Amino acid sequence: MPNQLSIPFKRTTDIPIRAAARKYISDKYNDTHPDALKWDVSQWEDLRKDAVGGTVHADRVKALQLYHAQLVFILTKLPTDIGLEIPYYPAFNSSGSPVTLRNLAYERAAVLFNLSALHSQLAAAEDRASPQGLKQAIASYQNAAGTLNYLSTTATPKLRASITTEAMPLELSEPFVDHLEALMLAQAQECVWQRAVMDNYKNAVIAKLAKSVSSYYQRSLSQARDASPSIRHFLPSGWLAHLETKQLHFEAAAQVRKSIDDLEANRYGNELTRLSLAKTLAQKGFDVARRAAVAPAILNDIRSVLDNVQKNLHRAERDNDLIYHQDVPPATSLPPIQDASMVQSLVAKALLEPKTIVKPDAVIFGELLGWGARRAIDIYKDRCQNWIREEVMGRAQRLDDVVTETLRSLNLPGSLEALEKPIGLPPSLLKKAEEVRLEKGPERIESSIESVQKLAQQDMDILNEAMDIMDQEAEEDEQFRAENPTARLPSHEANQELVAKAQRYRGVLDQANESDEIVRTKWDEWETNISELTWDEADLEAIIPSSTATPAARRGVPNSTQSHVRALRVALESLDDVQRGRREQVARATRLADAEDITPRILKAASGFEQWVEVQPAMLEDVLEEELAKFDKFAAAIQEGETRQQSLLDTIKERNELFLRSRKDDPIVKEREHALQSLDLAYHKYKEITRNLDEGLKFYNDFSGILTQFRESCKEWVNLRRHEAHQLTEAMEAMSLANAASLPSHPPEPPERPVKEELRREERPKSGKADEFRPVLDLPPPDSSEWEAPALPPAPTREYGKIPVKKGRR
Repeated sequence: MPNQLSIPFKRTTDIPIRAAARKYISDKYNDTHPDALKWDVSQWEDLRKDAVGGTVHADRVKALQLYHAQLVFILTKLPTDIGLEIPYYPAFNSSGSPVTLRNLAYERAAVLFNLSALHSQLAAAEDRASPQGLKQAIASYQNAAGTLNYLSTTATPKLRASITTEAMPLELSEPFVDHLEALMLAQAQECVWQRAVMDNYKNAVIAKLAKSVSSYYQRSLSQARDASPSIRHFLPSGWLAHLETKQLHFEAAAQVRKSIDDLEANRYGNELTRLSLAKTLAQKGFDVARRAAVAPAILNDIRSVLDNVQKNLHRAERDNDLIYHQDVPPATSLPPIQDASMVQSLVAKALLEPKTIVKPDAVIFGELLGWGARRAIDIYKDRCQNWIREEVMGRAQRLDDVVTETLRSLNLPGSLEALEKPIGLPPSLLKKAEEVRLEKGPERIESSIESVQKLAQQDMDILNEAMDIMDQEAEEDEQFRAENPTARLPSHEANQELVAKAQRYRGVLDQANESDEIVRTKWDEWETNISELTWDEADLEAIIPSSTATPAARRGVPNSTQSHVRALRVALESLDDVQRGRREQVARATRLADAEDITPRILKAASGFEQWVEVQPAMLEDVLEEELAKFDKFAAAIQEGETRQQSLLDTIKERNELFLRSRKDDPIVKEREHALQSLDLAYHKYKEITRNLDEGLKFYNDFSGILTQFRESCKEWVNLRRHEAHQLTEAMEAMSLANAASLPSHPPEPPERPVKEELRREERPKSGKADEFRPVLDLPPPDSSEWEAPALPPAPTREYGKIPVKKGRR
């Protein structure tokens, strides 16, 4: 029976690579059909099938290395989560439940773990009675250690960064992997020591080699004992006792060999001290091995060392008492035995440079645009749209609102049109009325208000349904807790994160409803005026007072007034030119953003990186900044227009003041001015209300998707809670049956502790802390990314509810 340990494989099952890859490519790559990647998917399936087989043969090393290399390349093309469920059973408990993650980095880490396990099993299978077998075992153990080192330093950090802390498999965590790496080095060094003994090296050299073996075992043992969180429960029974026995065995062996060196150098007192120390170590090792029931080979080894030490110690004491009479120094005064490590963690070139074992034309998804580049394109589109919306469209709208409000406060252009055209309707007003009439303005607004109300109610219904699902689970949990003693968290504590998220969503809907009410109030205020704009020209003209009968109209207008009118008209026309130019800038920016395709530029930039480099979006930041700089000219044009607009508004205010002073006080003209200005303002309110409603429709449609995903997350969470409760019930029923079966035919006196109290005790963790209870089902916490809906949107501003309501003419 071998006296060294090997690492077992992490067993897995078949996974639906083809279905997951096709769905992901269909969803994310509009320019690539899944059928174009049939060969790649088929190759992926074949490589995995070849790599995950559990046979122990040297040929499988290359198969695992090749599959790992392809995974490294695949992870440059695809994100870690493509919706592919990947299960792996615990290596040291293959009959337990598998750990399943939707994470390709998990697949890579598990493959590396199995590669190190293969190396360790190949080493353990070698014939260490021959020099060649020892040589092969040393190489295999060092390769196992190197693979584990590569896993711990390269693959595990990427896996940890892509999942939650709770989801991290302990067998792939750094402490666990480091423990196994030290064990592999210890066994490699043990083979070196065995070869030195076989080749009759000097005793002093063998002592140093044995001391190094002991140090590696001590390091492995300490890492297993001190790991946080604890990994001891993952290791087989007797595993740590094996390591401790080995550590004491080789510490004793080092002292024995050094005692022989002292004997040869006539240091008889030192010999006695070292043999006494070796006896203490060997006896302790033997006691550990005997109590822990380690493998018979290990027990026989430490017994052999102990017998040998006792025999040599008896001989040395007799010789020193009868012949040498040297003083026996204390152990603390002896020079320590130095380590002589002859092994190291060897990382295969196939792992460090995976491209060396894959032909350039045989990489999987070689023609696919990498996920980092794809993400960079999405980031650019989002930035571009947000920038245009804020810096171009948003600023343009705010500047137009300033113009509208300023002219309204100055009663322009109504005062000019009333004076210049004493009868009939101004052409500008007729054009605005025609626009409202063709769009069936009032019907459009009423329809949009109804649609907004309907969507708002639908969103609230979805949220209420999600909370109903949570309430139902809470009732079930109360019933379960009343019938079964359990230490699992009650629903009102376990679902705190989901409930808090629902409250935030409800707050957003309430705020949106307030904005909706403001828009509806605004429509109520301006409905009459906006409806008048849909009348025929004759009917509209009939409600506008005529000023033809006034003395002012008959005698004409003073020259000073006419000069101010001309100046105002010129300024207003210039202001129209500024607004028109601004609208053109917005349209040009929007057309450029819609027509632009940054993909070729990203492809070119991504191709400049090494093919096997995992391109991150941040690596393409310079390209994104350069592309966004193309839109700076539109912002500059808006800024220039703002400066020109402010100058014109100052001129208009000044000229309007002079115009008002020069005019005669004619009440009929003033009435006509007010009527024309009210209709002009009604048009602007019509545009404002329709814009608010369009923004409301978009908000509720977008928010509906977020709430739907939240509702599905609640359903999934509740299903997992129900499954957990079912498993707990089954476990308690099984325990009750076991207790019943163990009862004698004549039942004894009732136990001191009721059965339910016993169940509570069984459910508690060994530490006795209730808050450390681990349920049967590994349920993710509510703040896990598995429950995360898209980012909570801001409350709908849409200028929606922000514009003061002004009463129009009734």
